[in-house]
Amino acid sequence: MESLHRNRTWDIVKLPKGKKVVRCKWVFKKKKGTPGVEEPKYKARLVAKGYSKILGVDFTDVFSPVVKHSSIRALLGIVAIHDLELEQLDVKTSLYDLKQSPRQWYKRFDSFMTSHDFKRSSFDSCVYFKKNNNGSFVYLLLYVDDMLTTAKDKGEIRKVKAQLSEEFEMKDLGPANKILGMDILKDRKANKLYLSQKGYIEKVLCRFNMQSANPVSTPLVAHFKLSAALSPQLMRLSTCHMFYTLVQWHLSCMLWFVHIQIYHMQSVPLADTWKIPFGRTRDGFIGYVDADFARDLDRRRFLTGYVFTIRSCAISWKATLQTTVTLSIPKAEYMAITKACKEAI
Repeated sequence: MESLHRNRTWDIVKLPKGKKVVRCKWVFKKKKGTPGVEEPKYKARLVAKGYSKILGVDFTDVFSPVVKHSSIRALLGIVAIHDLELEQLDVKTSLYDLKQSPRQWYKRFDSFMTSHDFKRSSFDSCVYFKKNNNGSFVYLLLYVDDMLTTAKDKGEIRKVKAQLSEEFEMKDLGPANKILGMDILKDRKANKLYLSQKGYIEKVLCRFNMQSANPVSTPLVAHFKLSAALSPQLMRLSTCHMFYTLVQWHLSCMLWFVHIQIYHMQSVPLADTWKIPFGRTRDGFIGYVDADFARDLDRRRFLTGYVFTIRSCAISWKATLQTTVTLSIPKAEYMAITKACKEAI
């Protein structure tokens, strides 16, 4: 309750005539801690019953941006290449479940950052950066109320933390080791940084009782050609796979050609040690793009696939069916190039 008051979550006002009060309720949850930083604990959240609000009467605009996953990976690549410090913060309390809460929170945070000489990225509205007098940069990424900040000098990070703590009720999580379910592993001696989802993979395997499955190197033999008519709809498993592709970019293409079946999960136990490596190589910013030859049996559309790397670190990728049926391979490749160029810009 103290942090709710400190963050100025609400003001006491008279109820306008003809308006209804949005009531609150308590939500209790066990929160996983951060190894070496915070122990697991039980949390009580005071949330608003936002479902009682009416569009056009109680609220209008609700859109609020969140940082792109490619921005997170790009920042991690920069951290590994330049051996930067990387730390994590969290806003302690905000009022949950109001329809416009995320938007109002972002507007307040954006106003604070821009007033403290940070610039907002034109590519991603949740990426902020500031150039210091010595030419170095301080970066901050925002995902709702979770933040990653990085700089060459720890003193610059402490300065940012102090500024944020003066305005918001903050929790300092120390060196970053997890973001959005992805583990951040740093090996400073080898100048390497890894992004892994081993914990999430184990959780999904337990969910579908596959934790004791015998691993196989190939989930389906290459000559099989499946269509949607041959595969049952297993949306829950498909959703888990799509989240896993946040880290494993080479699975994005496979998911379009392999219609999801339970036995496909047998390839995952082999993948629980797969990690995206970020490190120092000679390559600069490179993009790869291609289109397949109408291998989608259901709609006969071409597949667009691209991946972008910074110093051989994959930071952005996508594999998706094209929106129209093209009449030739060159046209399909032009469409793929257009998609990739938009991402590159």
